[in-house]
Amino acid sequence: VQLQASGGGLVQAGGSLRLSCAASGPPHSRYVMGWFRQAPGTEREFVADTIWSRGGTSYADSVKGRFTISGDNAKNTVYLQMNSLKPEDTAVYYCAARGYSGTYRYWGQGTLVTVSS
Repeated sequence: VQLQASGGGLVQAGGSLRLSCAASGPPHSRYVMGWFRQAPGTEREFVADTIWSRGGTSYADSVKGRFTISGDNAKNTVYLQMNSLKPEDTAVYYCAARGYSGTYRYWGQGTLVTVSS
C-alpha cells in the first residue's frame, strides 16, 4: 500500500483547507483510511477515519463538526475537509491505512498545515 498526502499549507484562523490522500495497493489492506496529526513536541493523535467501502466515519472530539472525511472510490482518494480552522490545528497531517482489524500499518509522508491567528 502506498499513500500520498497533499493539500497542506498556510491559512488564517477561521479558514478552510482540504487534504487529499491518494491510495494504491490491495483494497483489503486499506479497508479503513484515517487521518492523524502531530504538532511539534506532541504525540501523533487521531483525527478521523472512514471505512472505505461502507463510508462509516469517526472523529476526534476536537475536530467534530469542523472536519469531514470522505472518499472517492473512483479516484482511490480520501479527503479531509477542514473548516473553521484554529491555531491549535497546526500540525503535520498524515494519512494512514489498515485492514479490517489491527493497527494502522501504512502511512503517508505527511503534509504540513499551519493556521495563523
